[in-house]
Amino acid sequence: MIKLQDVRKHYRAAAKGELALRGVDLEIEEGEMVAIVGTSGSGKTTLLNIIGGLDRDFTGRVSVGDADLQTLSDAQLAQLRNQKIGFIFQHFSLLDHLTAVENVALPASFLKGASPVGDPRQRARETLTMLGLGDKLDARPNRLSGGQKQRVAIARALLFKPQLLLCDEPTGSLDSVTGEQIIKTFQDLNEEGYTVIIITHEDRVSDAAKRVIRIEDGRITDDGRARP
Repeated sequence: MIKLQDVRKHYRAAAKGELALRGVDLEIEEGEMVAIVGTSGSGKTTLLNIIGGLDRDFTGRVSVGDADLQTLSDAQLAQLRNQKIGFIFQHFSLLDHLTAVENVALPASFLKGASPVGDPRQRARETLTMLGLGDKLDARPNRLSGGQKQRVAIARALLFKPQLLLCDEPTGSLDSVTGEQIIKTFQDLNEEGYTVIIITHEDRVSDAAKRVIRIEDGRITDDGRARP
């Protein structure tokens, strides 16, 4: 599903030759649940941003599904991000003045055509209910716990039934019990067929993944595949 070939990323303001990514080759198959781990500054978030089409300033080749990211126009890339990739971040990125349903349905307001999932608000209600928030549909973020906020963020990422979930430290702001619940949610989604990639520094997250990719100083040091 995802293939990177000789991907290199320069630090924009750094001296020539200083790289955030140093010739990364990587393949991730459809249906995998992968954790990408590494120390701060190792390049893991940069790698996630490139896979998600948030960063186009790189050399090499990146394919997501049948799309070569370097050949897509800005409009095509935006459509890919909006409909094929779900993003989940550490700090939820919810709008305080919107209800849970309104936050989840928000990406539909950026569509130029018809929604691919019918009524976005109905889809939002169904997804929130699936994630155990059926009694919080009209609650605003200030009335939700950290775990509930993260479930709203996950529901928003699932709005258009994406093929791929990209998660950047999704349990980093949560206590241990709530974090375990969110990890279980990702495992359940993976069992349903979603491809899940999680950037993390937490052992509890990487232990739950089916594959752990290690990156240091912009290089993949272990791609997590079983060696012959």
